[in-house]
Amino acid sequence: MNRKLKGALIAGGAIAAIAGGGAGIAAATGATDDGNGTPISGSALGKAKAVALQETGGGQVTATEVRDEEGYYEVEVKKTDGSSVDVHLDSHFNVTDSSADGGSADSGAN
Repeated sequence: MNRKLKGALIAGGAIAAIAGGGAGIAAATGATDDGNGTPISGSALGKAKAVALQETGGGQVTATEVRDEEGYYEVEVKKTDGSSVDVHLDSHFNVTDSSADGGSADSGAN
């Protein structure tokens, strides 16, 4: 094997190892490529879930996020009809917005 090819293979392996390590660290800390940030935890999680489910008239919480770009908290709820609603809350758990997941803002969405 010539010297250039050997060097290129070693460099390629090193780059792959670094990229894989970075992906592992991101997955371990909850920062993934799917757009999800830090999940809500502790007593705030229970409060945020309760408020979101009241806002949507029930359903199942499928995701949460702290400091979402649209509010302090975001709670994603899958309703019994299969639709998803994002409920945004301020830092005091007041609803600031609820909208169909990926849709336009609609404060009265249920």
